[in-house]
Amino acid sequence: MLQRFINNLMIALLALACFTESASGDEAEWAPLFNGEDLTGWHTRPGGEWKVVDGAIVGTSEPEEKRHGLLVSDKAYSDFTVKLKFKVTSGDSGFYFRSKPVDHVVGIKGFQAEVDRTMDTGGLYETLGRAWVKKPDPKVMKKLYKPGEWTDMTVYANGGTIRVSINGKQVVELKDDKGASEGHFALQLHGSDKMDVAYKDLFIRTHEIED
Repeated sequence: MLQRFINNLMIALLALACFTESASGDEAEWAPLFNGEDLTGWHTRPGGEWKVVDGAIVGTSEPEEKRHGLLVSDKAYSDFTVKLKFKVTSGDSGFYFRSKPVDHVVGIKGFQAEVDRTMDTGGLYETLGRAWVKKPDPKVMKKLYKPGEWTDMTVYANGGTIRVSINGKQVVELKDDKGASEGHFALQLHGSDKMDVAYKDLFIRTHEIED
């Protein structure tokens, strides 16, 4: 009996050690931005509709809607890496970061990583600011991106360095950018457009400014 107890104890300790080692690795640093069930941690601004369908955030709006419908994170963030999946059935969307909600028809000011059905997807656009700051190479995008399918996007913002990757390949980069250093995330429904877009598997890893 004593030997069996010792053996079981050793097995439990070994399992705990393996779990601790795993939890200290890369995956432990990623935190969900979306729980897969409801919009806890987010709030909407007028225009279109956001809801959760089969574990994904789905946004829709009609061309008659002039406002840019937004789903905005409750929290603001500064330096981070975000990874997510998106699928655009129709319309023009975007993943905003370091942004600020404003009283305007577009509803927000700041950077977005473009999300649409064109080869501009992954480009950096500053709403109520510089407009297009950098677009990806369309030849590269044609090899990476198939509109209407689930697509991986990673957005890295650390100090003045901003990078966007599509399906694992970096498509744009800014160095020493002088834009906002902190702000909210937001998902966009472009006004005056037939919108049907979905997002899922949103995770964030925050970090200190690096060289």
